[in-house]
Amino acid sequence: MKSFGVDIGGSGIKGAPVDLARGDLSAERMKVLTPHPAAPPAVVDAVCQVVEHFGRRGPVGITFPGVVVDGHTLTAANVDSGWVGTDAVDLFAQALGLPVALLNDADAAGVAEMAYGAGRGRGGVVLMLTFGTGIGSALFVDGVLVPNTELGHLELGGKDAERRASSAAKERHDLSWAKWAERVDAYLAHLEGLFSPQTVIVGGGVSRKHDRFLPLLTRRRAEVVPAQLLNNAGIVGAAMAAAKLR
Repeated sequence: MKSFGVDIGGSGIKGAPVDLARGDLSAERMKVLTPHPAAPPAVVDAVCQVVEHFGRRGPVGITFPGVVVDGHTLTAANVDSGWVGTDAVDLFAQALGLPVALLNDADAAGVAEMAYGAGRGRGGVVLMLTFGTGIGSALFVDGVLVPNTELGHLELGGKDAERRASSAAKERHDLSWAKWAERVDAYLAHLEGLFSPQTVIVGGGVSRKHDRFLPLLTRRRAEVVPAQLLNNAGIVGAAMAAAKLR
């Protein structure tokens, strides 16, 4: 079964058709840069560009880097504040002329990893973290998603955790892998104190280089594993949501 997903990130917007039998992309993804400022009209235009590239004519799943409730975007930490309170499902659907499913970006990645990747078959409390422009989170209890956790905004060292421990923070402060791993370690220790997860799945763009920092994490009790779908997880999760609209 084929479906289609678009993943909106702080730096890039990428999309592709997805083979849901395999949980993988069925064609090479297309990526465009996220507009700056990432105001609704500009982001909608970019999403349309990605979807139209593939000539999509069916439902489309779209992720958003913020809280999504009943199709409305309620926060916008890494995009323009004009998204706050927007009926984003209607906005995208009107522009595309297609049915749209909208969900938080990390939730989409987590759903995909639980179905096809590192979370498959894992029970108990599983926490998916995506390290990129910010830090996204998806929390699962016995396979059931607790949506919109946005744990990247917990306080760490007097600031939002994503300001200190995202992969963008690593680049911004020119941190070595070891120094960055210390921050990630402190963040994971904080999360373990709150949620006691059995498994933590590390995703986002930095997951491609998991061998550089996962072995340096020493303060955690949970099993920490790299995402298997890497940075395509959001697209796959969005496509899963779109398939439910049929």
